Amino acid sequence: MANVIAKGLREQSYAVDVAQDGDAGLYQAAINDYDLIILDVLLPQRDGYEVCRELRKRGDTTPVLMLTARAAIDDRLTGFDAGADDYLTKPFSFRELLARIRALLRRDSQLRPDVVEIGDLVVDAASHRVSRANCDVQLTAKEYALLEYLVRRTGELVSRADIADHVWDDTFDPFSNAIEVYINRLRKKIDGRHANKLLHTRRGEGYILESRH
Repeated sequence: MANVIAKGLREQSYAVDVAQDGDAGLYQAAINDYDLIILDVLLPQRDGYEVCRELRKRGDTTPVLMLTARAAIDDRLTGFDAGADDYLTKPFSFRELLARIRALLRRDSQLRPDVVEIGDLVVDAASHRVSRANCDVQLTAKEYALLEYLVRRTGELVSRADIADHVWDDTFDPFSNAIEVYINRLRKKIDGRHANKLLHTRRGEGYILESRH
């Protein structure tokens, strides 16, 4: 089930790591900076409730969406008491899972709006539609994921390591030039013919998405 969810989320432009048991999940959460944790209750080693309690004890405030086959009110209350932010009972539709994920990510990011405008660039996080100067921009799933991450950090210097952590998953090869390739593709698509360039490179440091007019 974890692999099916991961596959579906990657198709929706999310970078996903999978941990096969509770201890592995706690280790992954300790060494990586995640935007969201999807946590099954019935895990080997430590169950989801224990994992969630331990995360909160450590001071980890990453939003947690718990998945379980247990629909009883007491089970849901146990999840919330452990520190979960939302609770989804099986079986569930993938569309509902995506909606819950979007809601939690919005809540965690100071209620960031679904539609963001940077100059004449418009990015709709709900529909994954992108336009510049009222013309649609066609992006691949990975190009969109990269753009959305840069949009969330508008005006900030974003390092290569930041992008690797948030846009690629744990299979990413740090010696690969994939990030540079995708930055160049993105730059051609969103900046290409426009006089006002939005995607800027700071050599040796990273990238900044902002309108400088």
